Amino acid sequence: MQERTAPTLPGLPILLILVAAELFVGYSGIVAAKAHEVGFAITYLLTGIVLLVLMFGLFIVQPNRGSVLQFFGKYAGTVRTHGLRYTNPFYTKRPVSLRVRNFESSKLKVNDIEGNPIEIAAIVVWQVVDTAQAVFDVDDYENFVHVQTESALRQMATSFPYDLHEDHKVSLRSHSKEINEHLMVEIQERLARAGVEVLEARISHLAYAQEIAQAMLQRQQASAIIAARTRIVEGAVSMVHMALEQLAEKGVVALDEERKAAMVSNLLVVLCGERGTQPVLNTGTLYN
Repeated sequence: MQERTAPTLPGLPILLILVAAELFVGYSGIVAAKAHEVGFAITYLLTGIVLLVLMFGLFIVQPNRGSVLQFFGKYAGTVRTHGLRYTNPFYTKRPVSLRVRNFESSKLKVNDIEGNPIEIAAIVVWQVVDTAQAVFDVDDYENFVHVQTESALRQMATSFPYDLHEDHKVSLRSHSKEINEHLMVEIQERLARAGVEVLEARISHLAYAQEIAQAMLQRQQASAIIAARTRIVEGAVSMVHMALEQLAEKGVVALDEERKAAMVSNLLVVLCGERGTQPVLNTGTLYN
């Protein structure tokens, strides 16, 4: 089912013509009845009924809304031109909003690709672009959007890890842009048959489930400490290497391998230690 434009006429001129005709027929019928012209009176009465039926062809289309027309169950077209319009009085009219809408899904508890239970929710911005598909291809397009969004969210959450590890290049927490784009594509694929276009989709809530939240927090803290220590050690080794090279290059002092090892040990303690070092004054020689 594809949307097509229904032929309609401007409603205001038609309204004025029908009102004028109704008044004329009513007045003429009264005159005929007073003159005891029964045949003319019945004719004017029937004409007035016909004009009254034609009045039902008038309908109003609000801005950013469409009206789906049906003729005894058959799809006749969609009217998107806002204002007072006129069409076949036997058409049934069903208004459909074309405005941009959004909703936030409920918090879903799912397992990520590593099996860790997480809580996740998303905000989706969408609008109807094909009124015929929205009305006739699905039973309730608004409920369809909600259900399919949660389905796509569950599918995406099980395809990525919560945190970034060496085995995965994209994670839910660290690559929000890529994740949101992937979610938008997943939802759009499911909603295309309902005549709905997804304008934006983004994660609004992401956290570990309560039963493992404390353990995962400790894991994150440990990972952060290890990463920081790694950077500190790399910097310290680089500084020690530079110090030994400059001492040897400028001939400040000649050190044997044992004293080099002692110097390296002392420098690493100074550079990698968490506390401020306590200086020791050597009053003897370099070897005593």
